[in-house]
Amino acid sequence: MIYLLIFCFSIIPSHTYGKASIDSLTENDFLFLKYDSIRNESGYENLKGELIIHIGRYPICFTDTFKYYAIVMTADGRMTAIDRNEKILYDVFTFDNGPDYPSEGLFRIIVDGKIGFADYSTGEVIVKPQFDCASQFVEGKAKVSHKCSKILDGEHFTWKSDSWFYIDKSGKKIQSSELE
Repeated sequence: MIYLLIFCFSIIPSHTYGKASIDSLTENDFLFLKYDSIRNESGYENLKGELIIHIGRYPICFTDTFKYYAIVMTADGRMTAIDRNEKILYDVFTFDNGPDYPSEGLFRIIVDGKIGFADYSTGEVIVKPQFDCASQFVEGKAKVSHKCSKILDGEHFTWKSDSWFYIDKSGKKIQSSELE
């Protein structure tokens, strides 16, 4: 068990969130996924084994080590990010039947039907949700559009748009001259 905890703490990146640094946190600041294999339910407990978010509260908990946010599925089937008080921060873009994979430290989020990006380490919104469609970041840029349509192909889909453009990680539009 101690080796697992050492491993968990060694893979957590050192980023800042507000004024506190992950490096300054104690092991008691983290919640860990607790899974009941008999009932096929999960929740979160602290290092002392105290259940903080009771098993079964959410049908699926995707985040194994919970510091600032966790990605969970709500009873109505929404994939959301919650804070430590279980306040819903935003919906998480679904990719491959699960939460969006982080790419270059960001993952896609949804608020009021619009797509933006959040920091994978802290959950902080980095690019305000404002796009109808958005690809993941590759080499510092993401392809986005304010107007697109979804083309379904069985269980998969693609986006079609006549007005694609690229943004950088701050959400600023990249001029075509900067792409070359």
